[in-house]
Amino acid sequence: MKQHVKILGISAFYHDSAAALVIDGEVIAAAEEERFTRIKHDASFPINAIRFVLEEGGIASDELDRVVFYEKPFLKFERLLETYHAFAPKGLLSFVKSVPIWTKEKLFMKRRMVRELRAMGQTTVPLFFTSHHLSHAASAYYPSPFSEAAIVTIDGVGEWGTVTISHAKTNRISILREQHFPHSIGLFYSAITYYAGFRVNSGEYKVMGLAPYASADSPSVKVMVEKLKLNVIDIKDDGSILLNMKFFKFATGLTMTHDRRWEGLFGFPRRAFDSNLEETHINMARAGQEILEEVVLKLATTAKKMTGADYLCLAGGVALNCVANAKIRAAHLFSDIWVQPAAGDAGGALGAAYAGYHILGNEPKTSVTDAMKGAFLGPEYSVKDISNTLRKYSIEYEFYNDFDRLCQIVARFIQEGLVVGWFQGKMEFGPRALGNRSIIADPSYPEMQKRLNVKIKNRETFRPFAPAVLEEDAPDFFDIDVSSPYMLFTCLLKAGLRYEMPTDYGSFSLAQRLTQERSKLQAITHVDFSARVQTVSEQTNPKFHRLLREVKALTGRGILINTSMNVRGEPMVCSPEDATRCFLQTDMDVLVLGDFLITKNESNRRLIASEKTAKFAPD
Repeated sequence: MKQHVKILGISAFYHDSAAALVIDGEVIAAAEEERFTRIKHDASFPINAIRFVLEEGGIASDELDRVVFYEKPFLKFERLLETYHAFAPKGLLSFVKSVPIWTKEKLFMKRRMVRELRAMGQTTVPLFFTSHHLSHAASAYYPSPFSEAAIVTIDGVGEWGTVTISHAKTNRISILREQHFPHSIGLFYSAITYYAGFRVNSGEYKVMGLAPYASADSPSVKVMVEKLKLNVIDIKDDGSILLNMKFFKFATGLTMTHDRRWEGLFGFPRRAFDSNLEETHINMARAGQEILEEVVLKLATTAKKMTGADYLCLAGGVALNCVANAKIRAAHLFSDIWVQPAAGDAGGALGAAYAGYHILGNEPKTSVTDAMKGAFLGPEYSVKDISNTLRKYSIEYEFYNDFDRLCQIVARFIQEGLVVGWFQGKMEFGPRALGNRSIIADPSYPEMQKRLNVKIKNRETFRPFAPAVLEEDAPDFFDIDVSSPYMLFTCLLKAGLRYEMPTDYGSFSLAQRLTQERSKLQAITHVDFSARVQTVSEQTNPKFHRLLREVKALTGRGILINTSMNVRGEPMVCSPEDATRCFLQTDMDVLVLGDFLITKNESNRRLIASEKTAKFAPD
């Protein structure tokens, strides 16, 4: 009998630590450490995530065949030293701060990891290190539905690499071209993020969401793009770039930008975190986004020319920019595109595990379907777990033995404009809630975007929300002809659902643009009539699909707002207790935990009291 090959992949010590378990080439479980510790972007050794994936796989740590770390610490340290040497004497303060941390904690990471794993009982399993961008590439290719593909990985920086173009076939990934630090389109975009007043490594998606509030025809945006291209970034025809390092401090400093030079170039200072947004910041977001899209499209074009492949896989943090992804798709360079839903460093753990199986183990790729299982790879909780949580908080609930009836009740709440926390099955791996750790609502209510942002998510009012739509109905609402299960592409709302905009709309302030009604589905329609669509299939998520069908039966529309269940500054909820706390501290109206229904409003309680439901969960 063939021995099962069990590989643990780990990413850690920088940001978004995670663990993933692959057995015989199949991903069994994967989770970010932040979900367990409740520390957003937790960089610590993912002890909780490791324990979870091993338990989910039903194995002990000493049964593993390989443990693979997602990058090579010595190469990263080499880059650190060479960079400080190249820029000396600049960066002395950063050097003095960084080197002791490296020599004490990071340089001898193998020793540290062995110590951590031994504490879990693992003493003999071989430990391997793969390169950062190879981990990203593996995470994109091996679970994709393609037997052969071009791969583009784009992020801030790994060891030296900031961009790679690869060609993958069977079990082999050949890296054909690599851009090296400090010339990084990811770090350029992070610099835009920083100067626009958002936090690096967590605010880049805010820049993407803010960009459409500036007009594409704005003379100010065009001037800003021209200034950036003339002074800050040189974009080559193949998508490679050169950064003018006089404008940046990330190579040796403790900040992203040389603020005095940026202010001299653009005529306004860096925005302080959480201060008021001005038109200049909106224009900068637009300019940065346009440059990113140009670079990404050129890289995809180069990948097509170099590989001749019909299909493209994407990973790295920049692959979470769904607007740029949509630009590639619209260019029709490839027959299809697949993006790793955990495209950032957390996904590196999965890529490391896949590399450990396919590359180190010389095992061919056999899957020709999406092998990510809808990204539902995290913990799942039992009826007992949920009932114990509710008793702990002394919360009244209704328990439904009939899930269809539960969906009918929840659909009625949604139709009435209530906001529902929806907690089901396995937690999602990656930054998007896809229907198992979600906050959901009816997108046709004009005030719903503001209510969700301000009273529930506690975040900026300009932030858009994504729609979850029945896969079979998606073409009725959007210009889309493919599935989009992971919210990684934007597309346009159908013209028949849009409202005509005032002729002077381009001169509106940010506040005016926010309140201007744009469509019949206002809360999921961005200012440019785009939406970050999630298509929901019955095969991948039958429970969420069932709820959407009930919503359609009542409203005529199988579509909902879908946003992650968390508040600003916290990770997405993991456990029933996390979800309960989130429900209690926000203005959510209803919480569904598995088959349990909890409400706050008395009239809601009267509505469900008329139902023949069990008052207590079965033992």
